[in-house]
Amino acid sequence: MIVGPDRARTLSETGATLRLALPLIAGQLSAVGSSAIDALFAGHYSAHVLAAVAVGVSLWSLAIVTAIGVLMALPASVAQLDGADRRAEIGPLFRQALWLASMLGLTLLLLVRFGAPLLMRRIGVDPRLWADVTAFLHAVSWGAPGLALYFSLRGLSEGLSLTRPTMYFGFLGLLILAPLDYVLIYGRLGLPPLGAQGSGIATASALWLQLVAFALYLRWSRHYRDLHLGARLERPDPRAIGALLRLGVPMGVSLLMEAGLFVAAALLIARLGQDAVASHQIALNVATIAFMVPLGLAMAITVRVGHAAGRGDDRGVRYAGYCGIALTLLTQSLSTTLMLTLPHAIAALYTGDARVIALAAQLLVLAGLFQFADGIQVASNGALRGLKDTRVPMLITSVAYWGVGMPVGAWLAFGRGLGARGIWMGLIAGLSAAALLLFTRFARRSRRPRRA
Repeated sequence: MIVGPDRARTLSETGATLRLALPLIAGQLSAVGSSAIDALFAGHYSAHVLAAVAVGVSLWSLAIVTAIGVLMALPASVAQLDGADRRAEIGPLFRQALWLASMLGLTLLLLVRFGAPLLMRRIGVDPRLWADVTAFLHAVSWGAPGLALYFSLRGLSEGLSLTRPTMYFGFLGLLILAPLDYVLIYGRLGLPPLGAQGSGIATASALWLQLVAFALYLRWSRHYRDLHLGARLERPDPRAIGALLRLGVPMGVSLLMEAGLFVAAALLIARLGQDAVASHQIALNVATIAFMVPLGLAMAITVRVGHAAGRGDDRGVRYAGYCGIALTLLTQSLSTTLMLTLPHAIAALYTGDARVIALAAQLLVLAGLFQFADGIQVASNGALRGLKDTRVPMLITSVAYWGVGMPVGAWLAFGRGLGARGIWMGLIAGLSAAALLLFTRFARRSRRPRRA
């Protein structure tokens, strides 16, 4: 039991983490909201366009995950510099991150434009959708550089413990996207209806406008003036960019391992019939929304742990990590309770089909069972990022998801005849293994935190 000053420090740390996390959670929910807006406008245009946009967004999401993962190196690095009172080094680091984001954005543009359509054909997407999915991908690919640069600006602000801009500009993106979707998909203001291509153009345009708005905010806000962010633009420094890549690439791989696990699960479930696919999409959508809460908390934990590590406060590292993980478990108890007690009611919000509701409810119960494991693994990973520990966590997640989760899920689904429920049981196994190993890793590393 924590008493005296320890209790006070625990409450202080928990409050600081929560203040950082709430805007980040809102920002993550706004990202989910953008996909919902795309689906809403596309669905009312036609079922064909909705299907094309759904496939296109799934492939585009791999680019988003890559950008987020690689550029997560910036908030961890900025937090340690800020904690060590080395703010003069933040501006030069940020400008090198801009070079990295520019190169990453151009690479993702090419991959989305030319690689994603090839992947679409390889995974067996209905040929009738190919043309519209390709049109969406070609259009949205132009947003990749804006996406990467936006995450670099966001990473700087979050590393400085300034997380409200993430919320503000996340919701600004929604306000921009909705009218653009309406005009471009349906053909308004004298423009022709563009369907799926219009959705891609709207998404790319919203990303660039978000970037411009965030850049103007950094330029004029008093919170960043002492950093002299625009003092000059140095040439690309291979050593600085290499250091960011060594930290960020393992993060990107870790996120891709998890995203890939769910994509692979969807492809396996697609072999089980229409009802299985529909129920899986319902459960996955609910689980994704719920995941935004621990993900936002994990981003805040990264900043708190990084700040403590930067100032050389070993005890502060442990408080930041453990208080953040405990807070995550508290929030996950709510999502667990809802999924375990109201699965049919939640599924009925998405469809009136009794068969789909029944199967989706079974999957939601399984999703409820892995909420704690999912929270522990993402929070522990966030704490390790604050210590700039990313390579071993990358290996842990790769083994847990693909060495445990996918084989167990495939065996239960097809070898034991459990169908979609078997796949979700495999997800429980993979996430539980990741949670145990990542938490153990942080418990050991926090005894000897790495300094900035």
